[in-house]
Amino acid sequence: MEITPKNINRFMFFKLPLGWLSGMRVIFLDTTTCVVKIKHRWLNQNPFQSMFWAAQGMAAEMSTGVLVMKEIKNSNRKVSMLVTHQEGNFFKKAFGTILFSCSDGEKIQEAIQKSIDSGDGQKVELISIGVNENGVEVSKFRFQWSLKVKDL
Repeated sequence: MEITPKNINRFMFFKLPLGWLSGMRVIFLDTTTCVVKIKHRWLNQNPFQSMFWAAQGMAAEMSTGVLVMKEIKNSNRKVSMLVTHQEGNFFKKAFGTILFSCSDGEKIQEAIQKSIDSGDGQKVELISIGVNENGVEVSKFRFQWSLKVKDL
């Protein structure tokens, strides 16, 4: 499968139905950046009438994971990928449409190349920042991904 926003959103419908039902969609993707939107709605709200932290985390992880998937596809190698650590910080209540963006594609390219060169697994920390419709940062997530080339 070619890694494009349209194909990832279709993939989500079949393989990540909770993400799809929450309204999470990939809206931009290039070699270094992925942007995922999620809208506050009844299905992903918390009791305080804002977006549940886990819905934000799901969209933030998607923005990092799609970049990892794209770089794995570009490497023409089989690479295992796994989140080994995650942390999140919350600054404002999340209402309306929240955009999560990760611009760490170069870090992923370097980690995969190191794994190809060494045969060892690599860990890479990727950051996704969520901003509301006014451009105000509402949350920030850090994901540590473990990447290991399997076909050496």
